[in-house]
Amino acid sequence: MVPMIFETRCAGCDAPGTAICTTCRFALVGRAPQDQAHGVIAALPFTGRVRQVVLGLKYRNRRAVGRHLAGLIVNRLVALHAYQDVDVVTWAPTSARRRRERGFDQGELLARTVARQLGLPCRRLLDRQGEGTQTGKGRSERLQGPVFVARPDVAGQRVLVIDDVVTTGSTLLSAAGALEERGAFPRLAALASTPDRALATVLPMRPRAASVAA
Repeated sequence: MVPMIFETRCAGCDAPGTAICTTCRFALVGRAPQDQAHGVIAALPFTGRVRQVVLGLKYRNRRAVGRHLAGLIVNRLVALHAYQDVDVVTWAPTSARRRRERGFDQGELLARTVARQLGLPCRRLLDRQGEGTQTGKGRSERLQGPVFVARPDVAGQRVLVIDDVVTTGSTLLSAAGALEERGAFPRLAALASTPDRALATVLPMRPRAASVAA
């Protein structure tokens, strides 16, 4: 039997070799996105190569790039001195259906890595109600946001909530509201923020066409 060989490819450009190639690594170094009304701290704008890398993580199972992406969130938090009084890190969980499809929750992956790099505990503090997903929805639908319920043992804690992409902010603001109802003090952060002009729709990455042997 011939052994199967799984080749590591770049999450951004699909080049073989590493989880994120040197070219894409440099493409992720740039200005942080402009502040938006939702108030979420974001490390990068969700455009260009950043978008390709994030969608590679979400839709091509490129989990190996998570460590690098989490490091970018950490750098942003450190630059803003936005983590020093945090007690615990958590995430805004994706729907159960999305988790089954992907085999993991990208928000959890980022949150656990961010917590590890900051030397903070990471716990699941939020439960998502229903199977709805924000992907592919228009702005008006996104503004409604998913519904979360916070665990009862968070009162008085300062909680850093991590997500991958913030568009209207409805997901993280809903998560923050659930934590506040339990007496917690949330702070919101994401890897990337969608520019205002692109808020209408965030489309998932289409699968690449399979290569055909000559």
